[in-house]
Amino acid sequence: MKRTQRMTVAGVMSGTSADGVDVALTRIAPRRSNTPSLELLAHEHFTYPAPLRRAVLAAMDARSITTAELARLNWRLGEFYADAVAKTCAKRKIKANLIGCHGQTIYHQGAPAKYLGKPLRCTWQLGEPALIAARNNIPVVSNFRPADMAAGGQGAPLVPILDYVLFRDAKRNRVLQNLGGIGNLTVLPAGASPEKIFAFDTGPANMLIDACMQRLFRKPFDRNGTTAANGWIIQPLVCELLGDPYFAAKPPKSAGREQFGDAYATRFIKLCKAYKAQPEDIIATATALTAWSIAAAYKRFVQPKLNGQPTEFIIAGGGTRNETLMTLLTLALEPLGCTVRTTDELGLPSQAKEAAAFALLAWLTWHGQPGNIPSATGAKHPAILGSITGSITHA
Repeated sequence: MKRTQRMTVAGVMSGTSADGVDVALTRIAPRRSNTPSLELLAHEHFTYPAPLRRAVLAAMDARSITTAELARLNWRLGEFYADAVAKTCAKRKIKANLIGCHGQTIYHQGAPAKYLGKPLRCTWQLGEPALIAARNNIPVVSNFRPADMAAGGQGAPLVPILDYVLFRDAKRNRVLQNLGGIGNLTVLPAGASPEKIFAFDTGPANMLIDACMQRLFRKPFDRNGTTAANGWIIQPLVCELLGDPYFAAKPPKSAGREQFGDAYATRFIKLCKAYKAQPEDIIATATALTAWSIAAAYKRFVQPKLNGQPTEFIIAGGGTRNETLMTLLTLALEPLGCTVRTTDELGLPSQAKEAAAFALLAWLTWHGQPGNIPSATGAKHPAILGSITGSITHA
């Protein structure tokens, strides 16, 4: 194990929405307590060019794809990540010592399923780390999820370690909700130790809304939630869809495009049209499904463990910019005793949070420390996550 040291770490995150890449430059240092400190120095977002985004989405939802296409996409994403880190460091005049790159998930199966006679979990993230390390002359930690899965976990969620480091409070219950392509939450009971934390994916966040916008309006997303605000929610359909087995399944659980991707969007639009819905109504209903599934998850799985005590519900991710979604979430959560805030109000830009988390995970891996929280992922024990590519050349 290396002696813990202060480092400048670049965290790189591209989520299930496949809209682009976030780079967070952080300063991470050891403390006398068991947890390090993390300071966000800078954040930049890089949008995928349209052809690259199409290739990523096609790979995620592909029933068949050539190995050549996957190999090329892996290296093309590596190029994009390498450039994103280099541009961020140059723009901010900050030199990083280490990079933590999550990669682009193209398949994630958190629960075991039988394959060739053997039950297994599996996950796959693209983005060639050797290329990222070589271009930036900085070592890269990548491939974070498999070690947790090998320990019996679902490989997700991994952000709870950041939530614990930055947002735990001695006196207040806090829930950290991310609104990326998939929604996920971390529960931090007041004064909790890491063993008392639990987390899980709530279901679709922006993923379904974005898919419906692309199909019905040829737009990548519902900017500010304006389209949803002009539609009517099909309440009976939302209630019907909340009966989906995923929403009822007990944590730990994780989701992705395998549950709520292209096939789900096709079925969702068809069900909406059976109610003679207008396109705006479909977007409003998708937005309501996101908000109400989060509130239902809180009421069913979280509130009983907090003994009904007041909770700060702190939201991050791209969905915070969807005003209609945020309004629906607030209306659904406030009657449950929640005060709704965003991480921006607590000093961390909402879009930078997941990238910062993978900077922290990289720092932990570099120092030989575990990064998963077994109570969140379902792993049998803590695990050191990820693989290191390249060697460090400067402190």
